[in-house]
Amino acid sequence: MFLRYRTLGFVFKKEDKGEADQIFKIFTKDFGKVEVLAKGIRKISSKLRPQIDIFYLSEIEFIQGKIYKRLIGAFCVEKFKNLRRSFKRLSIAYQTCEALDKLIKGEEKDERIWKLILEVFISLDKEKFKVCSLVYFYFFWKLASILGHKPELYFCCGCQKRPELKKVYFNPGEGGIICQTCFSRIKQGEEVSQNLIKILRIILEKNLEFLKKVKAREKVVEELKEISNSYFLFLTQNNV
Repeated sequence: MFLRYRTLGFVFKKEDKGEADQIFKIFTKDFGKVEVLAKGIRKISSKLRPQIDIFYLSEIEFIQGKIYKRLIGAFCVEKFKNLRRSFKRLSIAYQTCEALDKLIKGEEKDERIWKLILEVFISLDKEKFKVCSLVYFYFFWKLASILGHKPELYFCCGCQKRPELKKVYFNPGEGGIICQTCFSRIKQGEEVSQNLIKILRIILEKNLEFLKKVKAREKVVEELKEISNSYFLFLTQNNV
């Protein structure tokens, strides 16, 4: 007899399988990241179909099969409808879920990640887009930090001294910022502004409500985008 498992979960990815099935990737409150197979869910007659979809917060019930966990029940708790009413919000949601998928490797319960997901998607669903533009960066750097990849933003990773305010560089391989002297020796890194370092410190040390009050200039947001993409590639390509 199969054991039944029930938990609350956020659906962050789905893939079609066969003629009528789908595989859902879900971050659950009690089991962390899981993959469940929903048999026949693409059929119009499926009772599960209205209850679970990408970006849904659903209560799910599943059993462990030989290969996949199999979905046997679902009840939608929140659909985050506003995400689907804006292409920009939707693109941020997909980007956020890609980071979640690529950075989390296996099944492991983590209350901090669970709360982060809810915090970010509730905000993304309700706030104005100007605020939403910073939500992905907040999610990415917080998630990286939770997973043990928090960058050093106060002291040089090379010499462990506080960098002078002339030039500062960000080096993913070293784990954070490096001073001009160490950059001259290492020859790897990307120059970053003091404003970028300040906003990264805010993201890592404050909550989303505090970040909403920060007025970030377009130039700094663009710089934040570049350094976030760079760090994301480093983490995924090096499997760290």
